[in-house]
Amino acid sequence: MIGDTRGAGAFLLVAGLWACSAGEKTATNDSLSNSGPQATSTAATGTTGPSGARIAVAHAGPPGEWQMPAGDYASSRYSELSSITPQNAANLKVAWAFSTGVLRGHEGQPLVVANTMYVVTPYPNVSYAIDLAQTGQPLKWKFRPENSQQAIGRACCDVVNRGAAYADGKIFYNLLDGHTIAVDAATGNQVWRTKMGDLSRGETITMAPIVVKGKVIVGSSGGEMGVRGWIAALDAATGKEVWRAYNIGPDRDVKVGPKFKTFYAHDRGKDLGVSSWPGDTWKTGGGAVWGWLSYDPALNLIYHGTSNPGPWNENQRTGDNKWTAAILARDADTGEMVWAFQVTPHDMWDYDAVNENILVDLPIKGRQRKALVHFDRNGFAYTMDRATGEVILAEPFVPMNWSTGVDLTTGRPNVVESKKTVQDKNVKDICPSLEGGKNQQPAAFSPQTGLFYVPTNNLCMDFQARAVTYIAGTPFIGGNAPEKGGPGGYRGEFIAWDATTGKKIWGIKEPYPVWGGALATAGGVVFYGTLDGWFKAVDARSGKVLWQFKVGSGVVGNPVTYTGPDGKQYVAIYAGIGGDMGLLIAGDVAANLPYDVRERGTTLPDISRWTSWGGELFVFSL
Repeated sequence: MIGDTRGAGAFLLVAGLWACSAGEKTATNDSLSNSGPQATSTAATGTTGPSGARIAVAHAGPPGEWQMPAGDYASSRYSELSSITPQNAANLKVAWAFSTGVLRGHEGQPLVVANTMYVVTPYPNVSYAIDLAQTGQPLKWKFRPENSQQAIGRACCDVVNRGAAYADGKIFYNLLDGHTIAVDAATGNQVWRTKMGDLSRGETITMAPIVVKGKVIVGSSGGEMGVRGWIAALDAATGKEVWRAYNIGPDRDVKVGPKFKTFYAHDRGKDLGVSSWPGDTWKTGGGAVWGWLSYDPALNLIYHGTSNPGPWNENQRTGDNKWTAAILARDADTGEMVWAFQVTPHDMWDYDAVNENILVDLPIKGRQRKALVHFDRNGFAYTMDRATGEVILAEPFVPMNWSTGVDLTTGRPNVVESKKTVQDKNVKDICPSLEGGKNQQPAAFSPQTGLFYVPTNNLCMDFQARAVTYIAGTPFIGGNAPEKGGPGGYRGEFIAWDATTGKKIWGIKEPYPVWGGALATAGGVVFYGTLDGWFKAVDARSGKVLWQFKVGSGVVGNPVTYTGPDGKQYVAIYAGIGGDMGLLIAGDVAANLPYDVRERGTTLPDISRWTSWGGELFVFSL
């Protein structure tokens, strides 16, 4: 997932781990209840949109609330709110703002339930309940969980948190030190706390959970620490673990059984999570679940990706290394694997497959397909059958050169020999870099246009693998991968993508990787933020930038929209550069004391002219 070094400045991973004014301008194109998420609206799913496309699962709760990380189980990040349009978006203003009191990477998004906004910070993972019905938005409560400081030194890529989920009158979220907690949404009192990860082995948790049929679904981080990745379900009422499935290892641990019906023949066989690894290297093989989760109630399947295999040095782990860098579909009741698709077999470039899986029904070649759309780190956009795991199409969505394409008869990429990594050899100019064509920043989908709105990166890398020895709780990487800008003179692009044809419709080139997520709305406006601190509103059909506002710190979080107590539509976004971009590869964006001797990343050496660490919530309205 990350590199030992980032750019010529050679930011040292181990050393790094152990150790608001604003302006705005228009621009051009250069309800607390004792229930879980309820599908109260059918507009997004009950009828087919003008595009012929359909979101697979309805928005969770009323259209004016945001009860779960992506707004729905389909991971669409689409809202039916329509007051903000291309005609009036230029009139957006700051309605209010809130300081989280924490610097570092503000990934994730707030929740809004019954005129209350819920915010979770990066470590130490403080949560706030903000009263939207009162002038000045005072706090209803503030909760500071117990959270081991040792987690700071175990986390690979900043101390981020990707958000919470609401259900049954409780707020559920994960702590960096490997615990999952439930907090009473009305009072802020802790309801339960369950240890899920082993911090001594390097297991942390940064992902956002979802709640499915009374179970809280969570997964581990630590792919660079030699962990053995897992996904688990906890009882939402008690916090008791219901099931846990590993992603590598013998079938009994991975939960491969009679239900497993994978589409491709080479993915069939007994104990592939062991036999596709040399010896017992699978025991430290990574395959963590630190990204986004989706769920299809009709199929009763949870979809999740898995991270890179460990170590990066492919010479130490010959074979396909199943089921790392893969998309897995599991039975929500039992965790049993139903199908699996390894996006990048024998990954040697740190191409985690943990990015979101967007569940939509799409018209493809005259036939309505139950699709799963996935924009992978490896640079390919996959349109798949979400019931079977078949790849319908796979096309590059960013500049890339490590593969010439995906063989649709096998689903496997055709790898360019000269871009394969080799121990003790410096392989030059691999595109995309280990940050991927897209990293954790989630895309959005609009059934109105039938398009996906995707924040992307345009970076390349030189990669030198080296031998490494496993020591529990320390980085298990085995490679250096300095990064640089990709072809074309830009380092990021916000694009509109047609997943029925595998074609880009339009794009907005940015000087830096677009590391924040997207939001699509029924008003025909799409929102996203940039690493240099701009929050933008864009025409969903044309890509014209309608409005932008400088929020100060770079945006690595995801916008949400909601209806306020006054009936107006609001849009909220975090400002707080961090994650890989802010901690490891950006320039001098931290106001550290002079005796902080950590080297600064040099992939984006100039970004410190435009942004610094921050921790602010901005809310906008007309």
